[in-house]
Amino acid sequence: MIVAEAVGRTLVRLGADRAFGVVGSGNFHVTDAMVAAGARYVAARHESGAAVMADAYARVSGKLGVVTVHQGCGLTNALTGVTEAAKSRTPLVVLAADTPAADLRSNFRVDQDALAHAVGARAERVHGADTAVADTVRACRLAVSGRRTVVLNLPIDVQSRQVPEPLPEPDPLRLHRPAPAPEAVAELARLLGQSRRPVFIAGRGALPRPCAEEAEERSAADALRELGAATGALLATSAVARGLFHGDPWSLDVSGGFSSPLAAELISEANLVVGWGCALNKWTTRHGSLIAADASLVQVDVEAEAIGAHRPVDLGIVGDTAATASAVTALLAGDERSPARGQLQNGRRGYRSPEVGARIERELAWNTVPYTDDSTGENIDPRTLSIRLDQLLPRERVLAVDSGNFMGYPAMFLSVPDERGFCFTQAFQSIGLGLATAIGAALARPDRLPVAALGDGGALMGVSELETVVRLGLPMAVVVYNDRAYGAEVHHFAGDGVDLSTVTFPDTDIAALARGLGYTAVTVRGEGDLEPVAAWVDGPRSTPLLVDAKITSTEGSWWLKEAFRGH
Repeated sequence: MIVAEAVGRTLVRLGADRAFGVVGSGNFHVTDAMVAAGARYVAARHESGAAVMADAYARVSGKLGVVTVHQGCGLTNALTGVTEAAKSRTPLVVLAADTPAADLRSNFRVDQDALAHAVGARAERVHGADTAVADTVRACRLAVSGRRTVVLNLPIDVQSRQVPEPLPEPDPLRLHRPAPAPEAVAELARLLGQSRRPVFIAGRGALPRPCAEEAEERSAADALRELGAATGALLATSAVARGLFHGDPWSLDVSGGFSSPLAAELISEANLVVGWGCALNKWTTRHGSLIAADASLVQVDVEAEAIGAHRPVDLGIVGDTAATASAVTALLAGDERSPARGQLQNGRRGYRSPEVGARIERELAWNTVPYTDDSTGENIDPRTLSIRLDQLLPRERVLAVDSGNFMGYPAMFLSVPDERGFCFTQAFQSIGLGLATAIGAALARPDRLPVAALGDGGALMGVSELETVVRLGLPMAVVVYNDRAYGAEVHHFAGDGVDLSTVTFPDTDIAALARGLGYTAVTVRGEGDLEPVAAWVDGPRSTPLLVDAKITSTEGSWWLKEAFRGH
């Protein structure tokens, strides 16, 4: 057995059931070895797309993600997707071929370790035949235990060396929860017991953990729901964790730029805000405006350096979200001397009054917020489009949203069934990743309808992966919010005498392009044009669907105005 085969087999033994990539001579053998060991290989049309697919697959499936690329140019092509995964702390192994150390003049030679470090990933290496399995296990363990993206370099000359057999059986990759300090638990219990209007904001760190034993762990969502019920806290999430509290009558949905008017009002009136695995950055807090000046701010995170990184906090707790929430609930319920327990027993509901509950039921959803329909007959208002699509598309869906001026409309008006139904690759804020995100998410949840919401700029940037959707036979709905521009820049820089020709484009018939690749495609200029969508939903969905929606774009979206505030 050669090193390439040993590395591929070890990855599969450690739980990598899929590999995404573009195969060249440098990564041919290791990819083939993964397939031979039982993994499914998914060929992308571009390495960045492959990296994004692997990232999304890991997020939605909860499994270790693997992307396999050629040396040099294969890795540089993948870098935007790798950067997104690294900034999102996705447990992902980038299996990158590398040039031999002695081949100093190779056309493919670049400093791959430096590339990994530059984008926030961890660089590891397969050093030789005797260490090949151990090197692979180390990279995977780093990816899972640290929620890190790891570039595992596999030099060409090392790949062909003979490995001692039999291969050792690697131990399973399991992530243990760090427990919070008892004094920190007591202080949070005290604050919650005294608070009249507490709000929880759960972030990426509250999402289901990678490579977790489902039967052995309690979800963070359940732990936070129980603590919220005990303390009267309202429940919200950052954008990336949307869906975590779906169906809960006390859920405010998303905190930040995507907050509905009612959610923003209730969060800004809280006198205690607790971030659970949440960065509490400018997007989630609207540049801090959602945190009242007299509110206490608490942050719970598994990493000490994350606490207070974006906003000063009154209490920081290093600990796992589920473990910390459960410990606080237990203390409140079991400590007879706790003033918090006494206050709760006296019947205080915290923020959960009947009046607040009625307002949440009546006013929270974006589709209940009044607006003036800007549809013209030639172009459809993106709010009208999104509301109608939400009605037409099955509720059991997994939604992926690209970046751009349009993104708030599908992100907020299209409902999702849970946290596994929303995949938001926005940590690097690159356009062009949405379609590949939807492919990875679709493969992770084949029981749900995959929906890709893209701008025209992002759709054309990632256009090569339209073919991948057809080739894989995915019954995907691709919705293009087509304003014939890079809308974010148009609305940010628009003004008297400003030349916008660099960010505006002629109309493109994206529907025609999709038909040529095998899609059912429809051009939408008004609600009446959506009837073919209903027909496609009814079945048999034997081809993917693309909706080229010509949207109005008279002004920047509400979230964009907020995002650019102060710039």
